[in-house]
Amino acid sequence: MDDDARTTWQALSHGRRYLRSAWPWRSAGYLAAGALTGLPLLLVLVLLAGAGATLSVVLVGLPLLALLGLAGIPAAAVERRRLRLVDTEPAPSPHHTPAEPGLAAWARLRYREQATWRELGYAFLHGFLLWWVDLTALAFFLGLPLALLAAPLQLALGDGEAKIIKLWLITSYPQAFAIAAAGAVLLPALLFPLGSYAGARAALTRALLAPRERELKGRLDEVTRSRARLVDAFEAERRRIERDLHDGAQQRLVALTMSLGLARLDAPPGPLADQLAAAHAEAGKVLAELRELIHGIHPQVLTDYGLTGALADVAERSAVPVEADIATPLPRLPESVEAAAYFGVCEALANIGKHSGAARAAVSARHTGSALLIDVRDDGRGGADPAAGSGLTGLADRIAVLDGTLTITSPPGGPTVLSLEIPCPVSSPAATP
Repeated sequence: MDDDARTTWQALSHGRRYLRSAWPWRSAGYLAAGALTGLPLLLVLVLLAGAGATLSVVLVGLPLLALLGLAGIPAAAVERRRLRLVDTEPAPSPHHTPAEPGLAAWARLRYREQATWRELGYAFLHGFLLWWVDLTALAFFLGLPLALLAAPLQLALGDGEAKIIKLWLITSYPQAFAIAAAGAVLLPALLFPLGSYAGARAALTRALLAPRERELKGRLDEVTRSRARLVDAFEAERRRIERDLHDGAQQRLVALTMSLGLARLDAPPGPLADQLAAAHAEAGKVLAELRELIHGIHPQVLTDYGLTGALADVAERSAVPVEADIATPLPRLPESVEAAAYFGVCEALANIGKHSGAARAAVSARHTGSALLIDVRDDGRGGADPAAGSGLTGLADRIAVLDGTLTITSPPGGPTVLSLEIPCPVSSPAATP
């Protein structure tokens, strides 16, 4: 086999080297295997279709017809493996992975996929037509010269006469050896069209069962879905941490602060009272820091009132006066989208307070029905550089995970405008803050 050839087509381009390689016999094996898979497939399709149509009048046949719709999946899997004989390029399954476990989720996804019906069409094509053509091509391109080569043997086994391929009657060994010589000349000549047909047959199989463009699109779609699942899992974990801190550590710290306050009141004046007062004050600071940390992990206002109330809240707490322009309450959006938008605005307003020297800022937000659009602008000095460690690079990455975009316009002298666009559906009606 040619080391640098990965398909029959490539091997054919090498001329005579093709004849010295294993590719002609791989092509013959591919076509022969087509008959081995085509006949059982034909029987299965006929039985499922016939029994399903006959018994459907009493509803018993409906499951058989439903099973017929999935019959192309195992057939296509076998064909993709058989394809390796003449095309060693990977031919992965075009099917997607179900988001949920279980047979029901798998079946629902398969019935919705175009690949399932494309594979079913190929199964009918292969079962009723292609394997017959494969067998005919194999018999002509390989069987014919081999039958001619076997003329002396046929004569020896035929009691003095033999009929070659049911056409020529021979009665002597000179005739037999002449026909065998013709077969020896014809065999290498016909191995080229044999390989050409096998290559074309494999190309048809790949186009229907493992198209490279669809494969790439399917993989990109799967990456997008898995990335979204990771974002959702990350947000769920943030919520869990916030809940644990709020219900666990914060409550214990509140109890500790109250105990220190009571002990401070009961202690007589002196060093012990001073230490208790210091400890009480320190516990109060830790409690305040913990509450701020919890708010930073996942603000409760975002959960209770949605993005409209959360943006109004962050605008009120900004170090720079902020004008919030939210014409109508925003609808409830997926948690990952709301969290990304909220922390994006928080990061933008924090940067304005630290770096811009702005006197005022403005936040506008609206939902177009298919995407969330947010603009944050300020009247500062401009010249914002995402590469300068302002946190905007991380924000852009977080928005990109949701297939969103972050755009910054910040000429020297200002103004600076940060725009977020996140594609998202509406999950529920608007929340009232």
